[in-house]
Amino acid sequence: MDDKRYLLSLIREGEHQQQDFKYRVADACKLAKSVSAFANTDGGRLLIGVRDDGHLSGVRSEEEIYMMHQAAYRYCKPEASIKFDTYHVTPDTSSGERGLRTIVMATVPPSTKRPVCAIDETGRMRAYIRINDENIVASPVHLALWRESQKSQGVMLTYNDDIRHLLDVIQDRLTLNQIVRLSRLPRHKVIILMARLIRFGTLHWEYTGQQFLFSQH
Repeated sequence: MDDKRYLLSLIREGEHQQQDFKYRVADACKLAKSVSAFANTDGGRLLIGVRDDGHLSGVRSEEEIYMMHQAAYRYCKPEASIKFDTYHVTPDTSSGERGLRTIVMATVPPSTKRPVCAIDETGRMRAYIRINDENIVASPVHLALWRESQKSQGVMLTYNDDIRHLLDVIQDRLTLNQIVRLSRLPRHKVIILMARLIRFGTLHWEYTGQQFLFSQH
């Protein structure tokens, strides 16, 4: 399969959990959000020089390629692992366009050092996760879950009074703020306990209606 056929086969998949299209790279900070989201979730690839409708527009300049490297190596902390592959393809002749188009594929594997944070224009760091075809700011529970996951695999979950109380509260799908309010426990304690319960398979999270909801399995 030649480069163009290979790229078109990927484009036909559309944007999804592990694939994103970028028409152009005008801002390394924005690109870093996608890198962060892929690294913190299941990994994925960015097809740069591809419009949302799948049109092969191409990367216009070496400056854009430079920004891609900046997104991975300067605007992500810790530094994200990323592989760049460049493809040169001809546009569809029916479009009347001429010349080669340069498409860059940036492949991001899942990170073993989560969270990978993207640094915005103000220097603030935020971690993102990839949900379907969107990059979503990770919740405080996700951040705590990643910290918990870095600990020894031999850590046990003790069902103390606070955990039992928390499980009594979470009888339906609730937001973090609702759980904190209903439990009347300190917010930081609720976040840590919820992360442990998710890690051990007792709690489940989902993203719906632009918010994270937590419930028991």
